[in-house]
Amino acid sequence: MFVLTVEDYFSSAHQLRGYKGKCENIHGHNWRVILNVQGEVLNEIGLIIDFTELKDILKKIISYLDHKNLNEIEPFVAINPSSENIAEFIAVKVQEEINKINAGINVESVTIWESHTSRCTFYPNRG
Repeated sequence: MFVLTVEDYFSSAHQLRGYKGKCENIHGHNWRVILNVQGEVLNEIGLIIDFTELKDILKKIISYLDHKNLNEIEPFVAINPSSENIAEFIAVKVQEEINKINAGINVESVTIWESHTSRCTFYPNRG
């Protein structure tokens, strides 16, 4: 099994509905996103996927979130834009893009940091 990791950043605002505390107010984060994908089969040149291609996929997904009020975009108009829900959203969307080019690669995890000391990791294939 091979695991590849890429990283990127985006900035956005959000507020947590139903939360009692300062995060119920609109506020912003500079999010750090770490994406891990896994695969077993190498292509003819010894890669499971090119890092550039993987970075482009991640960039495409986080560009949708960048410099937005997350509460105003799908799916976060219906669900809270919590770190947990954002990490899951990124994982699902990245997997959809990867499936278009190589069904043998899976998202192992997405970790998002909302600050230097707070992060969430989502593992889509763990029960």
